[in-house]
Amino acid sequence: MKTSAFDNQRYLKEQGQAILERIKLFSGKLYLEFGGKLLHDYHAARVLPGYDPNIKVELLKLLKDKIDIILCIYAGDIEKGKIRGDFGITYAVDALKLIDDLREHGLKVIGVVITRFENQPQVVSFKTKLENRDIKVYLHSATQGYPTDVDTIVSPAGYGRNTYIETTKPIVVVTGPGPGSGKLATCLSQLYHDHRRGINSGYAKFETFPIWNLPLKHPANIAYEAATADIQDFNMIDPYHLNAYQKSAVNYNRDVEIFPVIQRIMKKIMGEHMPYQSPTDMGVNRAGFAITDDQIVQEAAKQEIVRRFFRYQLEHLLGVEKKQTVQRVVLLMEEVGVTPEDRKVVKPARQAAAAASRKMPEGPGTGAALELPDGTTVTGKSSPLMSASSSLILNAIKQLAEIPDKIHLLAPNIIEHIRNLKKDILRLKNEGLDLEETLIALSMSAATNPTAEMAMAKLRELAGCEVHLTHIPAPGDELGLRRLKVNLTVDPVFPSRDLYLQ
Repeated sequence: MKTSAFDNQRYLKEQGQAILERIKLFSGKLYLEFGGKLLHDYHAARVLPGYDPNIKVELLKLLKDKIDIILCIYAGDIEKGKIRGDFGITYAVDALKLIDDLREHGLKVIGVVITRFENQPQVVSFKTKLENRDIKVYLHSATQGYPTDVDTIVSPAGYGRNTYIETTKPIVVVTGPGPGSGKLATCLSQLYHDHRRGINSGYAKFETFPIWNLPLKHPANIAYEAATADIQDFNMIDPYHLNAYQKSAVNYNRDVEIFPVIQRIMKKIMGEHMPYQSPTDMGVNRAGFAITDDQIVQEAAKQEIVRRFFRYQLEHLLGVEKKQTVQRVVLLMEEVGVTPEDRKVVKPARQAAAAASRKMPEGPGTGAALELPDGTTVTGKSSPLMSASSSLILNAIKQLAEIPDKIHLLAPNIIEHIRNLKKDILRLKNEGLDLEETLIALSMSAATNPTAEMAMAKLRELAGCEVHLTHIPAPGDELGLRRLKVNLTVDPVFPSRDLYLQ
């Protein structure tokens, strides 16, 4: 059963005050780098139950009259078509989505910075697409001399080569899709140009994880390590903070390792106005103070580590992730004392698959399980008529609407017509209804069937529910589950011998 453990209003108040206090350290602008996701931060929502995944945007809306927004994207991510796992879209598309999402909240991106640009054809095409939609684009190349030659970095040959981004507000939010997007370099480049113009600007980093005032081995901080196992991040006690203040604070390896470089660069740019003694000093992070129930957070964080294990297992099977990443998360699970089977929906899904296999002699059956908001577990299994995901969702909404199991939500003739279309006209191998097709059929049935209409109204209650499949879902199932906003994990098993899933 879901229980809130995070106070969004307190977080808004404390984080907003901390940002306004930070800008007082500088007489010019504050370049505020946003670590993590600016919008749709579902990792934070899973680890901190009750956390609004769009709370950062709500904060920016409160500061709307004081901020400009710059979006950074690494040219290499555009070139390689890097995928954002929770949405299944490329970082390039995610950048476009982020601009649209911010517009819907009344916030405008004043420009897009393509970092470490090397004239790649795909990147040039992306730049043209943005400019054709009246979005300003700035091209920044890799910084000469970085990270060791500070004299070159802070010179016309270093940051001086980058195009200056004109801003008008006192706070400049610098964000981007995922880590390594070049946000820090953009902030420091702007600092260099501002100080040459006599503007005494400063820098800070808006952070959520790791949470500096929780213990190093707190599950919420270990969940951050699991989330970044693919880029080999790990948490540590900030040695600079300990040395300067004799107080322990948790940070992560990349921030700690790069701090001496940033410190030298900022001192070169700012002189004696450099205010930071540690990487923790640079962060603005009040998330730990808004936690209202630590025990709930610990349990939620452990579950997130298990989810990451299933995700990396799948990505390893698909050839996009290293085996070492899976092994790293196995060690993290052992550290917090959980196993994959501690995810409540795993065993019921596998039991449903076994039951389906007994009824499908022509091939192995597949199963699915979902935990409803009240803690009840519902299952579904594959059949010649529909996929396990389709069966699962229909069973779940029937349970929520208190509709007896024997009552059909989809008329048999509708199912048969769709199957005939797939088999006889579209010539598809899989005749059963996937989840997307099932949802469309349900909406059609709702037009004439009050029971189906009542069940369909319950679909929105599935958002945030835990789901596990015993197999890799077909595209129609995956997209349907994604749109229902469930927390999905899968066993790394192909549903058939076919190499191409339809």
